[in-house]
Amino acid sequence: MSIGNSPEDERPFEDERVEEAREEARPSIGRVLQQARIAAGLTVDDISSATRVRMNIVHAIEADDFTACGGDVYARGHIRTLAKAVHLDPAPLLAQYGDEHGGRPAPTPAAPLFEAERIRPERRGPNWTAAMVAAIVAVIGFVGFTMFQGGDDGGGEASVAEGATPTTKGSASPTTKTKKPADPEPEPSDSAIAAAPQDKVTVQVAAADGRSWISAKDHNGRLLFDGVLKQGDSKTFQDSSKVHLVLGDAGAIDLFVNGKKIEDDFKPGSVERLTYTKGDPEAG
Repeated sequence: MSIGNSPEDERPFEDERVEEAREEARPSIGRVLQQARIAAGLTVDDISSATRVRMNIVHAIEADDFTACGGDVYARGHIRTLAKAVHLDPAPLLAQYGDEHGGRPAPTPAAPLFEAERIRPERRGPNWTAAMVAAIVAVIGFVGFTMFQGGDDGGGEASVAEGATPTTKGSASPTTKTKKPADPEPEPSDSAIAAAPQDKVTVQVAAADGRSWISAKDHNGRLLFDGVLKQGDSKTFQDSSKVHLVLGDAGAIDLFVNGKKIEDDFKPGSVERLTYTKGDPEAG
């Protein structure tokens, strides 16, 4: 009979050492997200603009510091959002986060812990309805005033203001004819783009299949536009040599460059950085 531990008794300790070595060899969550972002050619500012996660939170997550997220619930949400922005499957990263931070978190009250997202206000056009109502009220007031003046002259023919129908003597009140509201101006057509100066680059961005954030700069890096296009909206940009674009959701966008439609097969949710020059449209 031997005294002491048998080889079988030492195996559990060897298994623990192997498991610890595997954990050390696995890259961290922040490292995986950072490498994927660099491989996609995106900056932290690009990711922040596309996902609306603040830049300081993106930097902290890439450094494996999740305290800025405001709790496990929000940390998981940010990990999922950043993973999708760099075309990664978020499930393995969320599982790794659960292993490292104690599984699924307890519900966190939605309170001031969550940092407000940076939301750019949407630009609103003029209120044509209010302007049209004001114009109609002014026309009716003018017609009433002229009819009152015509009644003081002794009962001759009533004065007819522009935009009103003639009235006969004894009518209770004048009948006004309101102008039909003007049709909204159409978006620039392909022919309008084709007629642009040949010595410039002309780029039209249209949100055809949904809303998307876009950013446009000229050849000097000056910002031409930075905001969200709602479905059906479009923007046209011109420069003497180059137009630089960043599309937050390229799959929702139709592009027309120098009078020609760009037929690139952009996928929904993909972030694209594009540069176009004069002549035949070709992304730089």
